[in-house]
Amino acid sequence: MKRRVKTANRIMLAAEALFAEQGFTETTMRQITTAADVNLAAVNYHFRSKQGLVNAVCEKLMEPLCTEIEVALADRMLDSTKITLDESLEILMRALLNVSQVNTHSLSVFMRLLELAYMKNQEELREFFIVEYLPRLKLLLECVRADSAPMEDDEFFWRLHFLLGSIVFTLSNYHMLLTFKDKGLEDKAEIDCILHRMLPVLVAGLQARGEKTYFSRI
Repeated sequence: MKRRVKTANRIMLAAEALFAEQGFTETTMRQITTAADVNLAAVNYHFRSKQGLVNAVCEKLMEPLCTEIEVALADRMLDSTKITLDESLEILMRALLNVSQVNTHSLSVFMRLLELAYMKNQEELREFFIVEYLPRLKLLLECVRADSAPMEDDEFFWRLHFLLGSIVFTLSNYHMLLTFKDKGLEDKAEIDCILHRMLPVLVAGLQARGEKTYFSRI
């Protein structure tokens, strides 16, 4: 039994490293089996398919993220005061920071997973996200909505995806983004600094005037 667990873990670690470096679609099963030093039968035994392996990696990262968010919200709700948008997004940022500490590849893989879920041929992965994890994120989304600017549901939907897109792009490419910086600028590349800098931008985007909320004409 222990040997089987070790084999499965070795496959997942090899896959994560390749997914982080190359992406999901570009990584082949042959590359995974070579990196993990196993045969294809071992991958099929533990995960059934490449998609099953992708789902397993997703579960490995989403479970601690959702648990961190649920625990933080439960603790905060012991205080009866309203949860602000800053607090809600900070809870999300702290959960992402914890994901980054799983291993050296975890945050990059997680961001690539979110990118992958938007591709038109990834219905199975999207369904996995929606069925397994959307209910666990519902309370966080309700808190975000409650302190965002008044807006209709369709506009809130798009703003959420603008927020998600900003997070995914920045965290997927932050090493590359550093190469664009002026060499004389202070270098604070740590993930926690990046997340801290993103927070006011995301809050401002959600609290900006709604599309159908017009300026006063008095």
